Amino acid sequence: MKEKNVLFQIKDLEKLILRNLRLDIEIEEDLNTNAPTPTQMQIVGYILDNMDREIYQKDLENVLNLRRATVSGVLQSMEKKGFIERIIDERDTRTKKIILQKKAKEMFEKNKKQLDELEKVAIKDISKEDLNAFSKVIDKMMNNIENK
Repeated sequence: MKEKNVLFQIKDLEKLILRNLRLDIEIEEDLNTNAPTPTQMQIVGYILDNMDREIYQKDLENVLNLRRATVSGVLQSMEKKGFIERIIDERDTRTKKIILQKKAKEMFEKNKKQLDELEKVAIKDISKEDLNAFSKVIDKMMNNIENK
């Protein structure tokens, strides 16, 4: 029997997760194009968790392990949707602070419930030990690829 390719399995899992999230959004919002992407949800969650400090694009690049162009595109989309505002920093005019709008907080809370429900379904009948091992393996794989 041929061994399964781990990277393809990870990609298949990602597609399945995204498909389920999109289905929930489509049913609930009737294909509303303002529906958040998973990356947008991560950004809003990070900003909400760090409301006590100023957040810049560079912070998001580091935390989410994404390239500058990717984060820039996501932020532009979020700004168009009214989820964030970017304002020039008074101390360094080359950078812009990311300010979360009320609309983003409301959207996050609404969609966080869907994410939590899907997570419950995904990890159903999987022991804590197996989940910990899975997390360690994923972290190790990411580290291996980053340091190749």
